[in-house]
Amino acid sequence: MELNVTGRNFREVYVNSAPETTSREQVSAAWLCEQLSEASAGGIASTLSRLIRSGVIGGGSQLPTVRALAARLGVSPATVSAAWNTLRKQRVIEGSGRQGTWVLNKPSRLAPARYENIRQFWQSGVLDLTLAAPDPALLPDAVHAMQQAEQDPELNFYERPRIAARLQRAAEASWPWEPQSWLAVNGGYEGLLLLLSSCVVPGDYVAVADPSAPRILDILEHVGARVLPVATDTSGPRPDSLELALRMQPVAFVYEPSVSSCTGDSVDAERRDQLASALRESKLLIIEDDGLGELASVPYCGLGTILPDQTVHVRSYSKSHGPDLRLAIVGGSADAVARAWGIRQFGAGWTSRLLQNALAWMLEDPQTKNQVAEAKQQYGERRKTMSGLLAQYGIEVSSKDGLCLWVPVISEQQALLVLASHGIGALGGAGSAIRSHSPMVRMSIGRELERPERIAELYSMAARAS
Repeated sequence: MELNVTGRNFREVYVNSAPETTSREQVSAAWLCEQLSEASAGGIASTLSRLIRSGVIGGGSQLPTVRALAARLGVSPATVSAAWNTLRKQRVIEGSGRQGTWVLNKPSRLAPARYENIRQFWQSGVLDLTLAAPDPALLPDAVHAMQQAEQDPELNFYERPRIAARLQRAAEASWPWEPQSWLAVNGGYEGLLLLLSSCVVPGDYVAVADPSAPRILDILEHVGARVLPVATDTSGPRPDSLELALRMQPVAFVYEPSVSSCTGDSVDAERRDQLASALRESKLLIIEDDGLGELASVPYCGLGTILPDQTVHVRSYSKSHGPDLRLAIVGGSADAVARAWGIRQFGAGWTSRLLQNALAWMLEDPQTKNQVAEAKQQYGERRKTMSGLLAQYGIEVSSKDGLCLWVPVISEQQALLVLASHGIGALGGAGSAIRSHSPMVRMSIGRELERPERIAELYSMAARAS
């Protein structure tokens, strides 16, 4: 089996040639040297970025080779290479190796490329089935929870607690194991960003389940990780693929133990034990992404119960209790949590005690618990309904868990066009894959769909388009 390693820029998986341009101008090393006031990696990157964004160097222009510019400046090739890496991360330039390096036609702002989509260009009336989002009608009342929550004696103090004491006590009751440390953060992806930012040095390898949520891949690209894809099946990440990735000594392994956002599959006890056996001699950080939280229908079978010293679990409460709570809890390895908290001090510092105590009240309130359980049942019925309607057209989908279905298609691009022509916005599976994948299109079932029979018919048409 050949190990597939992708580097800092994930687009290299999909883009293998320079962009087409009307004018491929060559930027000479001599001219560029004259523009530079500082021959450091930072100075080169800063000056070149300004020249590109101001239009002095046009899109598609070919840049000098690393060695040519280094020789002209009298610096090491590593200095120029570091500048190039910075500009790639900022999506200003592209390419490397034999193809050379060129300026992107439209240098873009720094943002999660996979997560951003065409929703901003839609007109009103488009049925958005791209997001695995909860139904607002099934969520607990956050305003009522804030009114019921006890007054925090430290409200508006400027101390920066990692987590409110009441929220920690409430979370302990349902946490899969007894973690060494806790941290409240503003959503699951902030937790993942903090953990990866604090453990990855640009160029480090990170093993990650393939497929994974697009935003996880965006975060890995942002922190400069080189990705080692770990193949998955219906029981989760495959041990043989993980063992292959471990040969490259990754600093972290990222996966979803409960309800993959891409497949709906969960890790079972047998697979957990196999993964733990493969990881037992490794010192890497195990990061568990739990996006569905208390809506998951299957029990947790992750690695935290077996390898607690090196595992950290990120549980989001957006889908179960409300996205405007902006809350997730990170619990696990004391060292990993401390490093994540340290990174957080550059920004938010702490999460609102008002929101933390509101969630704590929800987690302890019997009526809210029943409401979350009812929502879980409703989502299950919606999955079953849409799966049954698709089956009438000969389409089999995995419907084990989660807030979406993935419909197999012949061509993702054609399927998305068919749906768009009928006023449906959908999402393809390409953004979740690292290696090649089976073409599929997402159908969100979180909100109750009007005319589900018609939607199933349109998805069946899209599935056959080629």
